[in-house]
Amino acid sequence: MATFPERALAALNAVLATAADALLAPMLSWSPLASLATIALVTAVVLLPVIARTSNQPRIRATKRAIQAGLFEIRLFGDDPLAVLRSFAEVLKLNVRYLGLSLVPVLWVLIPLALVLPQLEAFFGYGGLNLGAPAIVTVVRSAADSTALTISAPPQIRVETEAVTLVGSNEVVWRIVPTERGAFTLAVHDGEQLIEKTITVDNAPARKSPHRLQAGVVNQLLYPSEPPLPAGPITAVSVRYPAPGLEIFGWSVHWLIAYGLMSMVCALILAPRFGVTL
Repeated sequence: MATFPERALAALNAVLATAADALLAPMLSWSPLASLATIALVTAVVLLPVIARTSNQPRIRATKRAIQAGLFEIRLFGDDPLAVLRSFAEVLKLNVRYLGLSLVPVLWVLIPLALVLPQLEAFFGYGGLNLGAPAIVTVVRSAADSTALTISAPPQIRVETEAVTLVGSNEVVWRIVPTERGAFTLAVHDGEQLIEKTITVDNAPARKSPHRLQAGVVNQLLYPSEPPLPAGPITAVSVRYPAPGLEIFGWSVHWLIAYGLMSMVCALILAPRFGVTL
């Protein structure tokens, strides 16, 4: 039986998923890079007040001024090795102090990001299944379960193989081939128990859920798009999606790197307007 934190997190994930779907819906027709840039801007606007309230701004400003003074001394006394070494050591000590002062707001910022980033991962972290291309559905179950599993799919998804049991890993796999674009639901039958799994056939930005797992705080944090599996012998149902990269000047970049860099740039540009020293 799921614990209270797991039930609370499942309810929170349902609310966040609904909110994310509504907020991102207008951006789904944009390019992924434009969508991420907009989200990065909103992230900076939301988090800068949090940083202002949770950090010691006067000490951060004083420390940054001291670091700048130390760097100036290094340039000014470049012909005096001992003075340069003393200034360099002081700058290193001040940088350690600055990192310590930055740690508190970073920890506060990580709390909302831990809930938001998995929601974004569902939209930008996976490509959709391709028409006519085979994909693998995997069910993981407990070692004690020997019930024959079956799978049913809508007409737009063709199940090409019977269940193949991998004894060593307690996995049962099927090969499927999508024939139409859209969002569909597969059903895995384990005796009288029926487990549903969403599947998305489209490379356009849309919510995609590669795994549906049993209740657990880590499981629900990482994969919030579907409710946790009910208690039973089946512990996971997965669909293997491709993982695309964003094309930036001919380079394939993971969405999280692009989002992180754009968020930092937006924060640096907007920080003076919010009266925040980073």
